[in-house]
Amino acid sequence: MVLPMSRFLSPVPVLLALALGAGCPGVGWGQGTTTSPPSAPAMPEPAELDPAAKRAAPGKLAQAPDSVALRDYLRKATVLQAKFKDSEALAAYEAALKIQPQHYGSLWHAAVLSVSIGNRYSDETRKSAYFAAAHQYARRALELQPQAGESNYVMALALFSEAGLLSARSRLRIFKQLRPHVFLAAEQRPDMPEAWQLLGRWYYRVAHYNVLEKVFSRVVLGGYPQGASSKKAMEAMEKAHELDPMRIQYSYDLARMYKYQGHRRKAIAVLQQAIKLPTYTSEDLIINRLCQQLLPPLVRAASRHDRVHARWYEQLHPKAKPAARE
Repeated sequence: MVLPMSRFLSPVPVLLALALGAGCPGVGWGQGTTTSPPSAPAMPEPAELDPAAKRAAPGKLAQAPDSVALRDYLRKATVLQAKFKDSEALAAYEAALKIQPQHYGSLWHAAVLSVSIGNRYSDETRKSAYFAAAHQYARRALELQPQAGESNYVMALALFSEAGLLSARSRLRIFKQLRPHVFLAAEQRPDMPEAWQLLGRWYYRVAHYNVLEKVFSRVVLGGYPQGASSKKAMEAMEKAHELDPMRIQYSYDLARMYKYQGHRRKAIAVLQQAIKLPTYTSEDLIINRLCQQLLPPLVRAASRHDRVHARWYEQLHPKAKPAARE
């Protein structure tokens, strides 16, 4: 129920101070970040690194060894990333950026890896340092290609990650700030499941703003993000799951959304498939265990519902009693 604004104008500071520190019940997970690695490391364009092109320009012969070194670093980063060695892959991308600071692929991959590594730390100082680095890489990528899906995805990812370390008021500012980035990422790269996952999480978190969060957004931020709903959140997460059904993080997020919205059968089906997926990293193993913990209560709840429905049906349609013998 949305109450008239006039009822909140005077007590707004007190109400916000009391309540904005508390998250939205049942949807706190939506403030988390994805630890998924990028889909496919992008190699540089052939024209960009072609030694012949370098030789064609007088006075540029000294740059040819740099092109070879850049190519080697990018190949090394690709291999390391495929082996889930994120720290080593990040170091390789950073080395590539020392050679060519405006290499778009290295920038956005470095941003994703920085978030992934930062999420593994419980220490907020280290976590914040990696997230800040991710933000800088994303900003540079966005400057190079402001309308590209990858650059907008990593900017949204960096902002989403930083939001988890900030106060409730600052989080609300960031949720509004990242809206155009997360939409543009899914629009420009509809084949990127990570973009749909992030869009789904954003939809769900904003759709569950409580009254005080909406009041703060209206009064202080000039309005809260429009167009979010639980239905859109599930559709976006379903898209991510459809694009990459082997990524257990997508299965877990989708199952939780189904659970919160009362779709037990759908949640059970997703979780039953998720617990069978291979686990390649420690993060995968943790999420697999969470799926295993989430599944039994849903199965029991579904069984109770079936028993209640069966009793109701029997009462509604009693069996005909055999006629008494004279």
